[in-house]
Parts: sequence; C-alpha cells; structure tokens
Amino acid sequence: MMKKIHLMALDNVEHLVQPEDFNEITIDSPALTIFTDFKQHLPLVIDADTPAMQADYLMKKAHVRLKLVVDENNELIGTISLQELNGQHIQILQNQGIDREDINVRDLMIPRSQQKVVNYQQLVDATIGDVLDALQKNGTSHCLVVDKDQHQIRGIISASDIARRLHIPVEIATPTTFIDIFKAVNGMDRPFSPSEQFNIVNL
Repeated sequence: MMKKIHLMALDNVEHLVQPEDFNEITIDSPALTIFTDFKQHLPLVIDADTPAMQADYLMKKAHVRLKLVVDENNELIGTISLQELNGQHIQILQNQGIDREDINVRDLMIPRSQQKVVNYQQLVDATIGDVLDALQKNGTSHCLVVDKDQHQIRGIISASDIARRLHIPVEIATPTTFIDIFKAVNGMDRPFSPSEQFNIVNL
C-alpha cells in the first residue's frame, strides 16, 4: 500500500545547507579542512584579457572574491580580487590616459611573481590557527598552496573561507604604503595621479 505524502509551503526559517555545514571545525582543526584542493575542485579562473568592468560584474554576481588569472595556455600568471577591481585602482589607470573600457584584468592583477605561497607539506601538520596567523603576519588575504616535489600549484587558502567556515570575523591588515600614510595625514581620500605619486615618494 502506498504511503500518502503531503506537500506543504516552504517557511522562511529553513536554511539552504551546504556540505560544509555538517563539518564542524574550530581554530584548532587541521589546516587541510579549509584548503581548496585543485585535485578535487576546479580552480576559479579568468582570462587575463577580460575587461575589468566585466570581471567585477561576473565575480560579484557569482559571490566570488578572488580568481586565478590565466594566459592562453591556461597557466597561472596572477590573481585578481574585488579589491584590485575597485574604482580607485581603475581611476589611477585612467589618470595615466587609459580609457576605462580598455582596462582589463591583466592591468590590475597581482602578478605571479608577487604571490605568497605555502608548501603543501607544511599544511599536513598545521592547524587553521597556524594558517590564519601566517596570513595576518604577511598581510595577505590568501595564499597559494604549492607541491614543491611535483612542481604543481595544488590549491589555495583564503581568509574569507576561514571566516565563513568558523563564523568569525577575520581581520587582515594589509601593509601600509608611504602614500597611504601621506593621504591619512593630509586628510585626502581621492586617488593620486601618477605625477603626484612620484612627487610624494620622492619627498
């Protein structure tokens, strides 16, 4: 005999669950629990020639804060975050004579040579707290994970993922530049032109 099933309206209290909701972690949990492993998850990539305004729109629509920038061979050449795509960075390039529509991801990305990385083997015995401490001390919101033995970019760890998984605010103080200090002292909030930046740095 078939059992009768009753369908009902969806209430506002139900929460849309994700697999990670069922994996309770703490600051002392293994670092590998917050590691995005590219052997299991496709990396979020974007083409270097993507227009900056399009990249900003796509990332915000997908609720993504960071993407890996790749070349025509699908090799990593940098990273781009919503921070680099903000209006001030675009304004600086416009001050150099570049049209807003011509600014692309390549112009704003953090290049490969400036990426912070950690060896995968270090994560095996580390905790989330160890990783968070390293991110905060280095003033970076993310770091790539590399497998030195295999010469592979194995994955990525981000402060935003840690904050989301632990349900705590995570503060990352980025290194303060001389220009930042100058602007704060002089109460300036507009972007500097290239000539102004040159003059300030050479005071």
